[in-house]
Amino acid sequence: MIEHTAPEPARPLRSWIRSSPGTHIWLLIIAVTSIVVVLAPDRVENVLLHRNSSNIHQLDRYPVRALLSSAFWIQNPASLALYTVLFELFHAPVERWLGTLRWLTIVASAHVVATLVSQKLLLMAIQDHRAPRSMTHVVDIGVSYGLAAAVGVLTYRLPGPWKWVYLAGALTFFGVPLATGGTFTDLGHAIALAVGLLAWPLTRRVVSRET
Repeated sequence: MIEHTAPEPARPLRSWIRSSPGTHIWLLIIAVTSIVVVLAPDRVENVLLHRNSSNIHQLDRYPVRALLSSAFWIQNPASLALYTVLFELFHAPVERWLGTLRWLTIVASAHVVATLVSQKLLLMAIQDHRAPRSMTHVVDIGVSYGLAAAVGVLTYRLPGPWKWVYLAGALTFFGVPLATGGTFTDLGHAIALAVGLLAWPLTRRVVSRET
């Protein structure tokens, strides 16, 4: 009997995907929703993006749906390739290292906390007339809060002085926009990064899944 085996280059790729299933399932869903946005007429596209936003209007009426669905859409499908690279650089290594449950706990917590806090502060700004009321319907979708959390927690994976160089870079990348008059989204990124950094206890006594 002739034994059929996978080509050698396919083995590391398959192993990588299997070791970070949550990352790649999430990425696949985002790819599907991005295709839907591309194919949809402009009017339908606008409805989809607003309906799946976690803005003040949607959070007030459909809080659970808004928080969940907003994590599976990106506003600009052309950026899918960039997000694919970022998922492989940050989400996949964290999931391989911590396991799917801990990784999901961290990124989901960051997404929820960053969304709720940033939108609450935006609501307060609207009520104080420091922001236009139209911001209650702003399109607020995407996966960047979860990515910021993955960036934060990945700090604890790096050895020696590289950890501090990496942390300084992360704080600069997310902190400068906030310190120079950033938007509520910039605030959300900073909060999500903090959630990732505060997840240090979840990184202790981890049995690495990397092979």
